[in-house]
Amino acid sequence: MPKYTIADIAREAGVSKSTVSRYFNDGYVKEETKEKIKAVIERTGFEPSAAASNLKSKQTRMIGVVSPTMTSPSTGRLLNAMDNTLRELGYACLIITTDHQSAREIAAIEYLRSLRVDGIVLIATNLGQEHQALQKSSSIPFLVMGQNFPYGISIVYDDYHAGFAVGEYASQMGHRNITYIGVSGADFAVGHERKRGVMDGLSRHVQVDSLSLSETTFSYEQAREAARKILDQRIPDLIICATDQIALACFKEARLHNLAVPEDVSIIGFGGYDVGALLTPTLASVHFPNAEAGQLCARTIVQMIQGEAVPKLQVLGFEFDPGQSVNKRKTHDELN
Repeated sequence: MPKYTIADIAREAGVSKSTVSRYFNDGYVKEETKEKIKAVIERTGFEPSAAASNLKSKQTRMIGVVSPTMTSPSTGRLLNAMDNTLRELGYACLIITTDHQSAREIAAIEYLRSLRVDGIVLIATNLGQEHQALQKSSSIPFLVMGQNFPYGISIVYDDYHAGFAVGEYASQMGHRNITYIGVSGADFAVGHERKRGVMDGLSRHVQVDSLSLSETTFSYEQAREAARKILDQRIPDLIICATDQIALACFKEARLHNLAVPEDVSIIGFGGYDVGALLTPTLASVHFPNAEAGQLCARTIVQMIQGEAVPKLQVLGFEFDPGQSVNKRKTHDELN
């Protein structure tokens, strides 16, 4: 029987040598392609060399991290804490940013797997079938931060109850003419759960007379455009923003419209950015434990690499800082 090589297998399966290499080292390969390679291997009796078959058992002591950005203060705090904790545990951290683009996110995960990193942490903004396929196609430990991933292990913030706390506070403060500026529901945590919590919380104490919904992106400039359109048309009592980035954009546009915060318009954000405390008045905002999240991500992915059992879902809490950017409105009962 002739001695087959990876090049022979690749040629007969109609794929590249790198694809065959990924197949043997648990990299991402489409199911259809896997079946082709498997059929050739079974027909030829091919066995990879000891060196090739042992590649996947060698640890690189490298953790791949896929992040939507590094410019966000909250993400920066998380990444810094994760990197420091991984170093203490004897691992290095390789970070790839995606600018909130799903295609780049998938490509980054595939690339990290081709490098045979020991584990991958995805700071996710949205999850789909491609993520599920990637999870099933490889034995490399895969941890999702920021979104509930039903097909694997994830760590999330309590976005619903954080939103509820904000909505309830706005209701307690007597605000009845409210605008909510959110992001796409494709980001389930921020775009859906945070918004759902706010809506539920608003109904707790007073009946809202007017509630308008607007949508923007995580971009500061696009958030400014959304805020500008809102303030050009009407001045709400309160603007609730899905992120501090959007809240900062609203502060800027309020000043440009000669509106005083909170006398003319109140503003609330989510994220607990340090710059919010430097504003006058200080920004009302939800603070999430970003450093704790980074440390937890690091410890969890290392536990997964070492084969230890970890919870399928871990939920982190929040703190709401009322700041000075929300004023008290008199309710109907107080006016009478």
